[in-house]
Amino acid sequence: MIPHAGGVSADEFRAALSRLAAGVVLITALDPEDAPADEDPAEDGFPAGEDALPVGEDAGMTATAFMSVSLDPPLVMVSVRNDSRMDDILERQPLWAVSVLTESQRNIAGQFAMKGRLSDRLLFASVPHVRGERTGAALVKGALATMECRTEQRVVAGDHTLTIGRVLTAHTPNIESNPLTYFRGRYRKLG
Repeated sequence: MIPHAGGVSADEFRAALSRLAAGVVLITALDPEDAPADEDPAEDGFPAGEDALPVGEDAGMTATAFMSVSLDPPLVMVSVRNDSRMDDILERQPLWAVSVLTESQRNIAGQFAMKGRLSDRLLFASVPHVRGERTGAALVKGALATMECRTEQRVVAGDHTLTIGRVLTAHTPNIESNPLTYFRGRYRKLG
């Protein structure tokens, strides 16, 4: 193990932060570069028309580095690995969504966290979801909460980019369930 310039190795850093329990969310967006052939998105990834939703193919990513940033204005932040598919999409697509997963949605978290998966299209086919009214992004049915966001700022921080989004919609369905958490490298249940 070779320490970073600051003295701590990547393994030591990872081990220390694995002791911090985190909620698990699914970040979703429509990839404008994968728009269906029958759609004609404008340069910015939106079809013509003021109120039109973006078009493209569904993309999703499990995240545990997600947090509230500000109440006024309502801002949230997600940390995404640089040069990942979701980082590339969020660079082009300012509209995205968040589904706060329940402990019974562990399989969704696992599927969208897999490295080298073949197709998000296949994954979304098995995930019950609805389209966000403001973003068109997939919102997981049965999630503890869902939010639709518009990127306000992106900040490169080491090997990740912090994407800060203004919350456009927030819904908290009447669901009696505990959140899915991530602790010591595994998904966990509360209690």
